[in-house]
Amino acid sequence: MSLIYLDYNRTTPLAPTVAEAMQPFWSTHFMLPGQEHPNAKAVGEALENARESVALMVGCEPFEIVFTSGGTEANNLAILGLLQQKPPAHLLVSSLEHPSVLDAAARLSSIGWSLQSIPCTEDGRIDPRQVARMMRDDTKLVCVQLANPVLGVVQPVGEIAEVCHQHGVVLHCDATQAFGKIAVDLSKLQADTLSISGHKFYGPKGSGALFVRRGLSLAPILFGEPREMGLRPGGENVPACIGLGAAAALATRGIHEVEANLTELRERLINGVLSSITPAAKILFSQPPMLPNTVLLELPASARQVQRFARSLAVATAQSSTPPDEMTRVLREVGYSDAQIGRMMRLSVGWTTTRDQIDRAVELLADACDNCVAF
Repeated sequence: MSLIYLDYNRTTPLAPTVAEAMQPFWSTHFMLPGQEHPNAKAVGEALENARESVALMVGCEPFEIVFTSGGTEANNLAILGLLQQKPPAHLLVSSLEHPSVLDAAARLSSIGWSLQSIPCTEDGRIDPRQVARMMRDDTKLVCVQLANPVLGVVQPVGEIAEVCHQHGVVLHCDATQAFGKIAVDLSKLQADTLSISGHKFYGPKGSGALFVRRGLSLAPILFGEPREMGLRPGGENVPACIGLGAAAALATRGIHEVEANLTELRERLINGVLSSITPAAKILFSQPPMLPNTVLLELPASARQVQRFARSLAVATAQSSTPPDEMTRVLREVGYSDAQIGRMMRLSVGWTTTRDQIDRAVELLADACDNCVAF
């Protein structure tokens, strides 16, 4: 039986048109921008066209986009590039952030920065009023993601940005889970830096970018021949950058239709699960605003056992590990017990998911739950 892939929040396949756009830059156009050859000029122009596509997706100027190797590097550059060279002060980081944000902040804590974690509410949201209460006179940075890949919750980043800017504080937003799923309006978010990861929206792995608002000064965290506005040394991974630009063009085109389609698939999945799985499964975190493609279930049996029975279904479950994996850590932050977490499963649909796949996935889950409960 062919695999039914419902783990698009973890990674997405490379879109065929993205692969096609990248192909010439592995061979024919292999040179680096800046080389004194005619073809190198064409490579430089293609790179800047890709930057323009990413800027259009984000809603900013091309010179505000710095290409990186992915969301992890973008998060590190935003946090360490802003604060690592400055005297230690205070920073606030949402408890739901990606490990690359948490670990970069922990690095600052190890060299004297005062780090506080912003707790979330029981519905998985960061309350702007809580951010305001935690502000100090020496607060320099607040980090809040736009969308959480485990819960599917979209955060009120615009309201949090308003709080930050009233206090003269920079806001960094990890938006890697939002692109290709919802329209991202930077004029409403008002983030000062914002991270992008290509493999989350059908671009190549190893591609990403950081939006840096005009006038904000960052220092490089790697050193060598300066490129990317002096913030990233070394030769550009041109094929990856071209691929990111092509994926950005796809993610920009028809995003409202994409969002509507993902929402319809998500609702079909939810309705199928609620009508087919007994004892009843629970749908968690369903109140908007939500990612339109994400469903978090609490099953009547162990999620890992259900996954073993439904072998042809690719989904996400929590892992028993030390330290805990991201899914376990986030669910603990919201207040779930380990016993509850062990019954939880995340399903995330994508651009190529079909209604038939949704219906088959519901059948597989229902059969697997019946087997596990009986067992």
